[in-house]
Amino acid sequence: MVFESDEGSGVDRHAVGLGDAAYREMKERLIRGVYGPGYKMTVRAVAEDLGISSTPARDAINRLIGDGALVYAGPKTVIVPILSEADLKEITLVRLALEGLAAERAAQEGSGQIIGTLEELQEKINSALLDKDYTAALWHNKEFHFSVYRLAGLPHLVAMIEGLWLRIGPSLYNLYPEFAEEKYGVHNHEMAMEALAERDGAALRAAFESDIRDGFRSLRRAARANLRS
Repeated sequence: MVFESDEGSGVDRHAVGLGDAAYREMKERLIRGVYGPGYKMTVRAVAEDLGISSTPARDAINRLIGDGALVYAGPKTVIVPILSEADLKEITLVRLALEGLAAERAAQEGSGQIIGTLEELQEKINSALLDKDYTAALWHNKEFHFSVYRLAGLPHLVAMIEGLWLRIGPSLYNLYPEFAEEKYGVHNHEMAMEALAERDGAALRAAFESDIRDGFRSLRRAARANLRS
């Protein structure tokens, strides 16, 4: 990502603007699983990656630490935390409640346009899975889910869901290759599109709850395997 400068702004305002942009970009990458559990970051590395100076990079990192999305691993290094099985279970329970609610409320807003958008996203997911490009699959997967949740018209609910994804997003990379080979997510998404087309709130909620539960079982196996290794 390249941040454009605002030459007409004061220095402080400019730095704050870059810090906000860096925070949003890093947050989105974490949510979409670009950085996996245990990924190490430094202010210098983040600044170079985003094409910004150290001040906004440091501000973005500090905000993400406050969100619980990053933790200190040393005086100048932070890492993406590795979630325990207990962490995964708690986040999953809350996701089931919040994402299930958002899906159920979104059902009545189903339309040909949104179904078309979801079908295009699913095609991108399927293509990425075939290519074993799991980073791309996760990127489009997030958009698929939130395209539905935003239909609920409850922005505060969506923000709470986003906070949960910020914590669990990095762990989603551990779904693969099993999730791709068994096509759990593909099946759940197909059921979600069918339910949305029929404006069936209970079925749409069930499809997303199934997706979350299937994901949890895979992530739990990965967590247990990590403990044994």
